[in-house]
Amino acid sequence: MLDDDGYFGEKIAAGYDDGAAELFRPEAVDPVVDLLADLAGDGAALELGIGTGRIALPLAARGIPVHGIDMSRAMVARLRAKPGGDAIGVTVGDFATTRVEGRFTVAYLVFNTINNLTTQDAQVDCFRNAAAHLAPGGRFVVEVGVPELRRLPPGQSAVPFRITPTQWAFDTYDPATQAMSSHYVTVVDGRAEHTSIPFRYVWPAELDLMARIAGLRLRDRWEDWHRAPFTGESTKHVSVWEKPAR
Repeated sequence: MLDDDGYFGEKIAAGYDDGAAELFRPEAVDPVVDLLADLAGDGAALELGIGTGRIALPLAARGIPVHGIDMSRAMVARLRAKPGGDAIGVTVGDFATTRVEGRFTVAYLVFNTINNLTTQDAQVDCFRNAAAHLAPGGRFVVEVGVPELRRLPPGQSAVPFRITPTQWAFDTYDPATQAMSSHYVTVVDGRAEHTSIPFRYVWPAELDLMARIAGLRLRDRWEDWHRAPFTGESTKHVSVWEKPAR
């Protein structure tokens, strides 16, 4: 049974930063913060799914006012316990629908967080919510992987992404519904424990249509935060949609 924090309760929050340590390294964080700070300009930033503050804290350290929305109180508690965390406003709620005060020059979702919304309707609501928070000319930025269906031969539904002596991790896909799940089998004291988290994968063109529904238009799409060109071989994309100035 899930608690009020959904799939990112205390058990996940307690080990989240250590489990994703490579994402907290400067080479992973700095390009993200550089681009978001550039887009924010003299305005404020809104992070949807702020988590433990991997991006929000260094962005705020650049002088950008940051507000976050997140459903997990356990993750937010980790953010607030970090240096500078008490200076970032956080609203606990569903980032697809929760509204906060103010207007922002940039809103953003990083590291596949859009996939945490497990229905198309919720993802459309997220775009509408981001657009409602943006000032005219503001940008909505999403970082998300390209679904790895090309790696699935006929009859196979799983793609492994981590194999260590103590953990096996793999994603499963249902091409009929765009449902996917990330599965983790962890060996603790000789016993295997299995956990899984559901997602909904989404294609770039589908995201563009969601943006149009929300009144946004595609401005840029890159392969990564370094603004490398997006191609048919790219495994993820960083997309920027713009709210019209009028």
